[in-house]
Amino acid sequence: MAVLGKIRQQSIILILVIGMALFAFVISGVFDGNSANNGPTEPIAIVNEEEIDVPLFRQMVEQTERTYKYSTLQSVNLVWNQSLRNTIFEQEFAKLGIDAGKDQLEQIISSDDAVVNNPSFQNEAGFFDFGVFTDYIAQMRIQEPAAYENWKAQEKSIIGVAKQKIYLDLIKSSGGITEAEADALYHFENDNINLEYVQIPFNVIPDSLVSVSDAEINQYIKKHEIDFRRETNRNLHFVSFSENPTKEDLDRIRLRLEGLIDEQISYNDVSKLTDTIEGFKKTKNIIDFVDQHSEVSFDSVYRARGQFNNEYADILFGLEIGEVFGPYRDGRYFKISRLLDRKKNASLRASHILIAYQGASRASDNITRTKEEAKIEANRVLRMVRRGKNSFEELAAEYSDGPSYNRGGDIGFFQEGQMAQEFFKYVNKNKVGRIGLVETEFGFHIIKVTDKDDLAIIADVANEAIASDQTANEVFRRATTFEIESNDSNNFTSTSEKYNYVIRPVKNISALEENMPGLFNQRQIVRWAFEEETRIGDIKRFSLNGLGGYAVVQLTGIDNKGIAGIDEVGSEVRNQIIQNKKAALIKKQYGDINTLEALVEDESLSIETASAVNQKNPTLVGAGNEPYVVGAAFAMVEGNISGFIQGERGMYKLKLLKVNEAETLKNYDEFTKEYLQKASFSLLENVFQALESSADIDDNRAIYY
Repeated sequence: MAVLGKIRQQSIILILVIGMALFAFVISGVFDGNSANNGPTEPIAIVNEEEIDVPLFRQMVEQTERTYKYSTLQSVNLVWNQSLRNTIFEQEFAKLGIDAGKDQLEQIISSDDAVVNNPSFQNEAGFFDFGVFTDYIAQMRIQEPAAYENWKAQEKSIIGVAKQKIYLDLIKSSGGITEAEADALYHFENDNINLEYVQIPFNVIPDSLVSVSDAEINQYIKKHEIDFRRETNRNLHFVSFSENPTKEDLDRIRLRLEGLIDEQISYNDVSKLTDTIEGFKKTKNIIDFVDQHSEVSFDSVYRARGQFNNEYADILFGLEIGEVFGPYRDGRYFKISRLLDRKKNASLRASHILIAYQGASRASDNITRTKEEAKIEANRVLRMVRRGKNSFEELAAEYSDGPSYNRGGDIGFFQEGQMAQEFFKYVNKNKVGRIGLVETEFGFHIIKVTDKDDLAIIADVANEAIASDQTANEVFRRATTFEIESNDSNNFTSTSEKYNYVIRPVKNISALEENMPGLFNQRQIVRWAFEEETRIGDIKRFSLNGLGGYAVVQLTGIDNKGIAGIDEVGSEVRNQIIQNKKAALIKKQYGDINTLEALVEDESLSIETASAVNQKNPTLVGAGNEPYVVGAAFAMVEGNISGFIQGERGMYKLKLLKVNEAETLKNYDEFTKEYLQKASFSLLENVFQALESSADIDDNRAIYY
């Protein structure tokens, strides 16, 4: 096999590309960036005065689209996030003098099982040898220069990962928590309280008793500016014109398919003779017939009943060989289907209880029993199954080491080649309901045969249920008429009312969005809304990508970066102010009442009990999540009654019954170790967010995409 073929098979390449160094090509310089650029000249980004060039960025976006089948904007955002991450980290590494060399490279490569277990990289003793690996790379440099260039980029990616590891290790080694901090965290997580409370919901005060002025709303926004900062966005509304097929369109498709079933006699104007055109039912050349008449290619694979449309699967599997069924609707298509061949009972279904042993394939690390012990255990469970005191499903849930234990051992339908051969042979030769014991490389299986079904090859002639040209032209005419009249009258709303069209509003679109309510994957509309030439009130018709039909759109608002105005957040702020005013009125109304019992003389209120309430999960049974109220309760003294406390859903008066303080640990080493280990899982992301928040970043994505 060619060296290039081999290197492509190494999973380390996939791991690095898909994992942490998914797009580390951005910093590796593997592309020369010679693509033409006749548009804007700005870099895609400037990160702390370091530019990220457009040509390379575009190449990575295109590669992501091809590889992962993402939309353009999804790919742009994925490449952006990784480019930003790599650039910021590389700047930090350079600042701190962090570098990685051969030792770190060897450590990462040696941790990949696929590379370590590859015979090409093993010495005479059968062990992975980094020297053999480097010789392999040296040989590749001579024999496969293109593959070697690819490896150099991957090597840089690996070094980038190694630098991140060094960086994080340095942070971990310098971090920690004191015993006092550990004690506080431990009690925060484990202390709990029992309390009684009365909730007075805000709705006891009628809305008519509370009024809020625009001046109050503006004052609130100004006081809480940090909560109402917003990026530049746009508002618009639109009327959509869908190209849905009419009943006449669908009837025409049905008639066309019906005409393909049987042979037809057609008069040939050229030869002046009649021609016999074979039909789907009798044709011997299925592949050519399907290729000629169907919009979906012929599939010669045997398929199980469950892979077909549920509504018609039983009918299709009940056909005689050569028989045709249809036309019928299957999702987006109308079809006629012909049964070509059937394999009786070739689709099998079974449940099993796996008893694994140490050393068996895929056995988890916590399996310690030997093979002999596993066999004894399997026979014991088999006897329990056959006695029937417990159902197979219950025993599977209790004893199985297989991943299907939580489904009662059910592994669904399978075919030959999809299961271990010993497993398949047992199920294949035994009747439904039979139970037995089989050994495979995974351990011992108590198997119950649960079902058998046929496999079939079914040929389909499929025509998509789409609008006819006549219908599409009519939709275009209506959309164009609406666009022209809306522009002429300069009144989008009245024109839509004239034709009884529904206007759909879209609020707060950011510059890098592509999906809007009712308009999925319509990037061109967002770009138009953000163009400098587009003004409030402008109207334009767009063809809808991937959907067919049109949308006539009007830009209704431009909100620049800054503090949100009353028109944007007025409703939200008004509700908060109303809540605050109602809280004050409740305090005034019930302010002289000092006990819970006196409060509940109002028959609409009741005393509730909440036990084992924890600060980490501050939920009050019957009231929901109330972190501020629970926090206030922890500050109380046992037996005391609180004043009125404003929560998320009302005002509360509490009585602290008991503080259940967890027993103080004699040694916090284990707790500290566990806490820091949990924290390390999100360390990289937290560090990146901290670096990003302090970085100076110019984002020019919206110029190019």
